[in-house]
Amino acid sequence: MAGVDGWLGEWSGAKSQGGSSEAERNEVNAVAILGIGTSGVAAALLAHTQGAMAYVSDMRTDASAAAGADRIRAAGGDVELGRHDVERIARADTVVVSPGIPPDAPVLHALTERRVRWISEPEFAFRFIQGPLIAVTGTNGKTTTAVLTAHLLSEAGVDVALGGNVDAVLGPAVSELALRRPVPAWYVVEMSSFQLAGVERFRPDIGVVTNLASDHLDRYPSVAAYHADKARLFVTADERSRWVLNGDDPQVPALAGEAPGRRFSFSMERPDADGRIEGGELVIDVGDGSERLLPRSDVPLLGAHNSANALAAALAARLAGVGSSVLARGLRSARSLPHRLELVAERDGVLWVNDSKATNVAATVSAVRSMEERSLVVLLGGKDKGEDLVPLADVLTGRARVAIVYGAAGDRIAQALAGRVVVRRVREAFEVVVAAARDEARTGDAVLLAPACSSFDMFSDYEERGRRFAELARSDVGANA
Repeated sequence: MAGVDGWLGEWSGAKSQGGSSEAERNEVNAVAILGIGTSGVAAALLAHTQGAMAYVSDMRTDASAAAGADRIRAAGGDVELGRHDVERIARADTVVVSPGIPPDAPVLHALTERRVRWISEPEFAFRFIQGPLIAVTGTNGKTTTAVLTAHLLSEAGVDVALGGNVDAVLGPAVSELALRRPVPAWYVVEMSSFQLAGVERFRPDIGVVTNLASDHLDRYPSVAAYHADKARLFVTADERSRWVLNGDDPQVPALAGEAPGRRFSFSMERPDADGRIEGGELVIDVGDGSERLLPRSDVPLLGAHNSANALAAALAARLAGVGSSVLARGLRSARSLPHRLELVAERDGVLWVNDSKATNVAATVSAVRSMEERSLVVLLGGKDKGEDLVPLADVLTGRARVAIVYGAAGDRIAQALAGRVVVRRVREAFEVVVAAARDEARTGDAVLLAPACSSFDMFSDYEERGRRFAELARSDVGANA
């Protein structure tokens, strides 16, 4: 591949592939936005800066919704809480649907009956982005990979804007990134399946797919439907596209199908992958010969899956023009993200590890495999997503000494593990769940919160769950990690 280091320079003073023209912007006269969460508010503010009238509606009327409404009204937008005016929405030039609106929502059925099309918030924002873009998706690891990619670019002195589906503390909605001035040299966005479902023109210059597994079956009718939304990452691919794909997951290249563009694979197993482990070192090759980055042991992130994430991020950053020596330096300075195999406490030979972001079976399986040097007391439970639990039972057999199961999904998990893992069913509050783990833990164990479920039976989100676990772990063991 000629001139990877100069590829970034090709964008100096140039417009992104997906950047919209002034004429296209002027076509957006009225925008209807469904949902007044973070992305809905950001989309409304972006619409206002483009001279469009924004109408935002949400069924919610709580304090958070009211605060969002105040921001939009202050910018000149119109807001309705407690209802959606379908007729007004249908008359808008552009309809933007926030990811929190489920596909079976009555308002979407009503719009479908009127043959009204809608787009996602990142799709709307993309039409006003004026620079090259890296998009990261996948079932697990996408936040870590997106944040790490942005970190590697920053390490090279590149002005990078990070956002999308990442947590609010890590990055904003894509519509907020579109307002950044001066325009950053690169955008890095994490894209969920919900966001990809509503794309039309969205086209990353570099696209990354970390892996594919079953997830969100509480929202999708099948795994195939979930994967179909992920596949929309490739709908606008052209010969300039660059794809960084998991070479250990056959579903990933299958997802890309015959999409045009050049492909680069990363693998923990294949010696012919473009990003690989060779002699204990991370090695990448984007066409100019193999480049050894650093020993795998020098990457300060727990778990084999994070080595895979590091390879994916390194390939993406290398394709964006970052040199190998800078990649090595950036990987050495990487840090675990909150709630993702985060070591929160250690005492008396017991590690307390917060992987609250493990909200599906595949993520929990990966977390368990990452803790191979210790016996486990694992905390499992929450709101059931309806996934197959056999892989969970398989990975815990022989690895987990005790499984503490709790919450709405506790009974089904206990049944799936019966006869294979010692199970302690806890029906009380989360504080009692953590106390049970403390009672079961022995020297040499790791107490691992990797719930395999969403948090919504007890908490507002996985972050609140993870924070509470960390607080209880630290208070129980009496020392911070």
